[in-house]
Amino acid sequence: MCPPRRAKIKILFVYYKLASFVRSDLEILRRHFDVKELEIPTFRNPFNILKLFLWTARVDLVYTWFAGTNAFFAVLFSKLLRKKSLVVIGGYDVAYVPEIGYGSLLSPLERVKVKFVLRHASMVLPVSKSTAKEMLRVANPKKFEIVYNGVNVEMFKPLSEKENLVITVANITEATIKKKGLDIFVKTAAYLPETQFVLIGKYDDSIQHLRKITGSNVVFAGYLPNEALLTYYRRAKVYCQLSAHESFGVALAEAMACGCVPVVTKRYALPEVVGDTGFYVPYNNPKATAEAIQKALKSNEGKEARERIQREFSIKTRERRLEEIINLLFQD
Repeated sequence: MCPPRRAKIKILFVYYKLASFVRSDLEILRRHFDVKELEIPTFRNPFNILKLFLWTARVDLVYTWFAGTNAFFAVLFSKLLRKKSLVVIGGYDVAYVPEIGYGSLLSPLERVKVKFVLRHASMVLPVSKSTAKEMLRVANPKKFEIVYNGVNVEMFKPLSEKENLVITVANITEATIKKKGLDIFVKTAAYLPETQFVLIGKYDDSIQHLRKITGSNVVFAGYLPNEALLTYYRRAKVYCQLSAHESFGVALAEAMACGCVPVVTKRYALPEVVGDTGFYVPYNNPKATAEAIQKALKSNEGKEARERIQREFSIKTRERRLEEIINLLFQD
């Protein structure tokens, strides 16, 4: 007689909004576990706190991204109800970069919440070694594993000849201009007037600052749906990530998977993603960045960049690791 099959682990997936990397985890978990999703954009409504508590009581594990308010209540209620909790550390939640005004730890209240989450979650998953290092400066979790973000390398792949096109992807806001080095990107274009630069991402009024310092060879493409974005990845020879801080760089990895040669700052997690397949530049140095882009346009390192993403950062690797880690949590 066959033993009874073990019931699927019940997971409550809590999120503020479904960013692409958050949605990716949700899709992964649905393939292996019994998943309920709960969107909580704010806790100003006390009903949301009650709803999270009641849902936590019905599951085995609560899974959330970022060690902010959602994770604070998810971990607190999990402890009270003797449930498991897993928190993905995405970077902003453990960052402290006062020179660009970036990171949740700039707020004393947020620091308290982050410390509680790190110390009491059943498992913590930083998305890079760099993020783990920042995390350990705040608190030591009971358990943690580094699990890199993943890229669907079957979708993100080169299909045609590359053009002398340089791109970067980021939403344009007052905060991201310095954090993502978007002002550096458009200033760099002035040194290469014969090369087209494209900045892809939705924007607010802060784009006016960039337009004032932008030459005719820079295009602001705005928000693009996935297919149009994929087309740019496939056309572009070079992808720039000129950030002051980056916990991983999902768009960078997607572009590399499409055969773009990366030109990046040597900061935080970017060297973990790029390895020796691209070109490194100082932060906030448009002239040096232009020189690196010229070399990248003449290079053939796009193939090596794709191979690195296939080998190290495939979405299948993240899926295997998440399934394994969650199952092991219930074998203790």
